[in-house]
Amino acid sequence: MRLDKFLVHAGIGSRKEVQQLIRSKQVQVNTVVVSSNRTDITPLTDQVRVAGELVHYQQFYYYMLNKPVNVLSATTDAQQRTVLDLLATGDARTDLFPVGRLDKDTTGLLLLTNDGQLAHQLLSPRRQVAKVYRALIAGVVTAADQRRFAAGITTKAGNTFAPAALRILATDTAQQQSDIEVTVYEGKFHEVKRLFQAVGKEVLTLQRIQMGGLQLDATLAAGAYRPLTMAEIALLRKTVS
Repeated sequence: MRLDKFLVHAGIGSRKEVQQLIRSKQVQVNTVVVSSNRTDITPLTDQVRVAGELVHYQQFYYYMLNKPVNVLSATTDAQQRTVLDLLATGDARTDLFPVGRLDKDTTGLLLLTNDGQLAHQLLSPRRQVAKVYRALIAGVVTAADQRRFAAGITTKAGNTFAPAALRILATDTAQQQSDIEVTVYEGKFHEVKRLFQAVGKEVLTLQRIQMGGLQLDATLAAGAYRPLTMAEIALLRKTVS
């Protein structure tokens, strides 16, 4: 791998910034100062230092975030906070992005990574990766609603939605509200909200709790995040294999 690419992947800076570091002779490879960004290295065996500090190489990064409300699932925004703004300075790499999006008022599991291939596979409709949501619904959800979800729904506007699994967790007839869990496989825009609109009900709160085999860590507070474990990364890769 070229030295400048290695340093960018390691989070040292942008391509322009790391090239300047190399030209200013602040980079050593195996104790030898180098001045060419075209220098080839072997990431797993060569020792690279920048300003005397050893660089630890990791190509891909994976974080589980418990997304709070009022935060955008985006990389940058001029006026509003994004999910990347929740990362600590040491974790805020410029190449990270959210895998898919949760609406501003939707909470829960969001994967942040720089692994574009895995992200594409997780979001591909062809892969049919399950996304599980917990929701509070205005209205009493019925067995008839469950059957409509299971059969797939076509709205009055002609929008079609693939079959989804709807589970009723609790019903409050006095408040006319239902606590439900729904599993969808398409990931269409506002899918869960539009499904319930089609059966005459409204989503009051919505939280994603699972994507593929990856479940939201119940110990993560809203706005908190942590790196995925090796087992969780392997689980995601198995999901799309």
